[in-house]
Amino acid sequence: MTACVILAGGRGTRISEESHTRPKPMIEVGSRPILWHIMKGYSSFGVRDFIVCLGYRGYMIKEYFFNYFLHSADVTIDMERNTVDYHGSRSEPWRVTLVETGESTLTGGRVLQVRRFLDPEKPFFLTYGDGLADIDFGAQLAFHRRHGALATMTVVRPPARFGRSVVEDDRVVRFEEKPQAASGLINGGFFVLMPNALDVIEGDDVAWESRPLERLVDLGELRAWRHDGFWQPMDTLREKELLEAMWASGNAPWKAWS
Repeated sequence: MTACVILAGGRGTRISEESHTRPKPMIEVGSRPILWHIMKGYSSFGVRDFIVCLGYRGYMIKEYFFNYFLHSADVTIDMERNTVDYHGSRSEPWRVTLVETGESTLTGGRVLQVRRFLDPEKPFFLTYGDGLADIDFGAQLAFHRRHGALATMTVVRPPARFGRSVVEDDRVVRFEEKPQAASGLINGGFFVLMPNALDVIEGDDVAWESRPLERLVDLGELRAWRHDGFWQPMDTLREKELLEAMWASGNAPWKAWS
């Protein structure tokens, strides 16, 4: 079984309107934490084993999964007999390992701390707890296995941060909402790794996005999986509201499950 490691320990300071009371992965889109949306996306491609790296207010994520049946079912609470009966629970076929990796630990250090929960012989997925995409994870994993390198990084062409006004002869003729950047691919935050790729991480105070990725490049062990479909981080309140609107419209591109 291919596991998925999710980085869920950051504070989300750029969306402080929401994250000052809860960890960023617990910010809701359509009344569900974005963490749930990410896990549902992977689960639709057969991933059942999740390892979540906790940090800032990690106890809230623990409480969410501990009470998952309560969140998703009707309940009868018999206060005299001190019993609880669940009705119509909509459970998930997941095994979720929640690991306290420290509030101040950087992303590389967080992944390094959960290595003991990984099968040393099998690749695993790695992603962040704050972004959604319509990636075909099955195809991404097959690509990783074909090339044989230690690491695969999804690269995307990011949307512009602002809409654009199209002007002809001093006349505004239309608005274009969030056109894609004309050039340049960036790290999309969805990886497939062999566990020994983590050998390039030196300790807790190392960000995965900096020296470890550079080391993999130097070693010739990093391959790019290009994704031209939907990709959207949730860094700001405006982006959170954009995802909310997509979900409410019934046209959420990342929803690969029925």
